Amino acid sequence: MPERTLSPEAERALAEAEERRKQAKMPTRPPERGGPKGPEPTRFGDWEKKGIVSDF
Repeated sequence: MPERTLSPEAERALAEAEERRKQAKMPTRPPERGGPKGPEPTRFGDWEKKGIVSDF
């Protein structure tokens, strides 16, 4: 398969997008209060609160 050739405009747009990604900072979130201890429950399919477990 032949390699695609990008127009100068497309190359400039890609370079600008890459620069914006480098400058962008992820927002910091405050720590969760009263959340579950241990692994994220929604990832593992169950939730435990005060000793009671419920499955999704």
